Amino acid sequence: MPTKTPDQKSITAAQVLDWLLDALLERLAAREREGEKFSTPTSAPSPASQFKAPAPQPCQCEPEPGEESWEPPPRQPSMHLEWVLSRFLILIVVLVVLVNIPLNRYGVSLARILPDSAALIIRNGLVLKGSGPEIYILEDNKLRWISSLDAFEHLGLVWGDVHVVEDSFLEQFEKGRPIHVLLKCPDSPHIYRLENQQKRWIKDIETFVAEGHVWEDVRFVTCEYLRSIPDGPTIPEAAGPPPQP
Repeated sequence: MPTKTPDQKSITAAQVLDWLLDALLERLAAREREGEKFSTPTSAPSPASQFKAPAPQPCQCEPEPGEESWEPPPRQPSMHLEWVLSRFLILIVVLVVLVNIPLNRYGVSLARILPDSAALIIRNGLVLKGSGPEIYILEDNKLRWISSLDAFEHLGLVWGDVHVVEDSFLEQFEKGRPIHVLLKCPDSPHIYRLENQQKRWIKDIETFVAEGHVWEDVRFVTCEYLRSIPDGPTIPEAAGPPPQP
């Protein structure tokens, strides 16, 4: 077997290295070709791109007042409610005025006349008036005539207390003792009964008691006021001319 020189040995080693390098390159190239079949995109999408926001959908809600596309709702047929209410209020006002207007010189209004006399509660202190000018107060189921305006006011009554009734309603009661106001001035001993806007002199104490008067019925006024009231028949009428206070 021939012996190789050192140069031949070095050449042979270089060739071996070249072969090995070529084989390695071929292997790498083969692997690259195999990897391209299962390769993924060179630029992987970012995690944020995998969760894209859905595209905005057109709003199905109705436009609000003030927006461009807003339109007012169609006008409903009017029931003229305002007209009906205004006429109704006017009618109520007219009825209230008519009911409270005084119908006569005593100031009695329709509101006091309208109630049926049968609906009145029969009680002491009920003030009644028929078709005439006389006013009565009911006491113990008897009508007591209030003989003057002074007596009326002396009882603390007002015209709103008067109930106007039919004469037939008054006829079911007996007549009681009239209610009078007795007048006296401090400078005179005489006592007068005011009746029909006249003063009637009461002769003495016995007559005073016999007429059913009590001292609480006496009102003190000035002598000038007593003298200004016309004289009426004395009590009793046979007592003669009345003295002046």
